[in-house]
Amino acid sequence: MKPVKPKKFLGQHFLTDLGIAKDIADTVDACPGLPVLEVGPGMGVMTQFLIPKPRLLKVVELDFESVAYLRRQFPSLEPHIIEDDFLKMHLDRLFDGHPFVLTGNYPYNISSQIFFKMLDNKHLIPCCTGMIQKEVAERIAARPGCKAYGILSVLIQAWYHVEYLFTVHEHVFNPPPKVKSAVIRMTRNDTSALGCDERLFKRVVKTTFNQRRKTLRNNIRPLLTTLNQEREAKGLPSVDATPLLQDPLFDRRPEQLSVGEFVDLTRRVEQLF
Repeated sequence: MKPVKPKKFLGQHFLTDLGIAKDIADTVDACPGLPVLEVGPGMGVMTQFLIPKPRLLKVVELDFESVAYLRRQFPSLEPHIIEDDFLKMHLDRLFDGHPFVLTGNYPYNISSQIFFKMLDNKHLIPCCTGMIQKEVAERIAARPGCKAYGILSVLIQAWYHVEYLFTVHEHVFNPPPKVKSAVIRMTRNDTSALGCDERLFKRVVKTTFNQRRKTLRNNIRPLLTTLNQEREAKGLPSVDATPLLQDPLFDRRPEQLSVGEFVDLTRRVEQLF
């Protein structure tokens, strides 16, 4: 069967090492009993190791050529091959609203967007595994105080326990990417509610990391100005945030704050406005 030619505009780098493909597929075993959705199966190098597992498997692939290949190579999977863009899908329709495991060899160019969608659907995705660019994996798994610690670290770790499982080198792909890859697993933690407004939490985290080298005091000012403008648009008086900004907390940089401290910060901003 003629292989699929990797398409650069789709960020395709096909894994060629079957041992690594099996190791990635086996990461879903830590979340037993749930159906699995594989994103971007390509020619099915991981899919072939997911099919024998005793659970329902669906795959979503945007590349029509890969879809045709999968249908020929895995005829038993044909009813569960979805030709679509994962980022545009309504995930609550996939398994009749039931939770599922998300996995895949994710395209590097949209991996962050995939994880933001995961967060938006965290009630459906108790476990997410797969392979991404090593640098992104390090950011997701980074702890406070690390250079890699940032927006993805805080937003994902607020809801998921993150495991950096192993590194994958460039030579096991066609074509070889210019960077190393890594396999991670994210499992929902015990948090059912942050105790603050979730949308404001995202705004606080994203705003404060806009300029990492500056202090929280400087980084958060634009958000406080915007919140005041939103109050005024509702006919409410503006709020003086000066007392809040005098707290020594705002002398620190964003990468020094834990997830819990970001939650506390959000709560204080919420109470003020």
